[in-house]
Amino acid sequence: MQAARRMMMAPKALIRNASTAPVATERMNMFTALNDAMRVAMETDPSAVIFGEDVAFGGVFRCTVDLKEKFGEDRVFNSPLCEQGIAGFAIGYASIGRTAIAEIQFADYIFPAFDQIVNEAAKFRYRSGNQFDCGKLTFRAPYGAVGHGAHYHSQSPEAYFAHTPGLKVVIPRNPTQAKGLLLASIRDPNPVVFFEPKALYRASVSDVPVGDFELPLGVADIVRPGTDVTVLGWGAQMRVLEDACDMAEEAGVSCELIDLQTITPWDVDTIEQSVRKTGRLIISHEAPKTGGFASEIASTIQDRCFLNLEAPIQRVCGYDTPFPLAYEKLYLPDALKNFEAIKHVVNY
Repeated sequence: MQAARRMMMAPKALIRNASTAPVATERMNMFTALNDAMRVAMETDPSAVIFGEDVAFGGVFRCTVDLKEKFGEDRVFNSPLCEQGIAGFAIGYASIGRTAIAEIQFADYIFPAFDQIVNEAAKFRYRSGNQFDCGKLTFRAPYGAVGHGAHYHSQSPEAYFAHTPGLKVVIPRNPTQAKGLLLASIRDPNPVVFFEPKALYRASVSDVPVGDFELPLGVADIVRPGTDVTVLGWGAQMRVLEDACDMAEEAGVSCELIDLQTITPWDVDTIEQSVRKTGRLIISHEAPKTGGFASEIASTIQDRCFLNLEAPIQRVCGYDTPFPLAYEKLYLPDALKNFEAIKHVVNY
């Protein structure tokens, strides 16, 4: 466990893709993979810039470390402590066809920039009749529980932005997804809010393809095939759900575990096909239950799969309270809560 939390760089390995030659990989943790993705983006796009609070220093979580030394202070630079200003500058820079990678130091701090993101960035193309856009714009922000963050460093605000047409919202679960999805987000012709699970920056380690590597947005990933229950999550919650599925397997229940990856636009077809097979769906996220994105998924799948459902769709989420400090473990939807939900739908 302690080794997994340290930065790990192993010798290059090889992975095979069904349609390509072997791909060289390196062992990376999540913050290293994100740093590598931004390095590739900067090398392949001379218009790309990275900025935000303490970004030139390397950032609070070191995701931008050494990038200023590599690309210069004209392309990697600090901003004032003003999220509205960060967002406004990013929108203006992207609106002239250049690539802006803006860091919001914590997702909890993104709310002062909310008007800029949802009323300007998301609607720029629509308001101009497709004459102008700020599509080459990505907002990066660490999100979610970290073990001691309390309510100013632990929130999961993905549902606020998922409600905004014109934005894409992306959340990776491990270093491989982090690199591939971030590069795809940076190059997508629409503004993207990219939430990074801060609990996984050092704890999550995997073999990451070397060099330029993208994963498609809007496509869910079936992490574990199964036949009895569909279990759906994203980000850091995927570790929790893997444990819950292990508990279910020991009890003789086969779970199909799916990582949504892109919150908007979300992969309705993959989830629908899975639920038609299993007849049961559990959705889990750290954000509060009421108005959480699980509600949108549940409503859509209920509409599409009503006659296939063997039990009511279950949402296993955070409580409808501010994120607590002392009661964080009680607040979070842990593996046991999800296992209880699995047992409930199987026995319904």
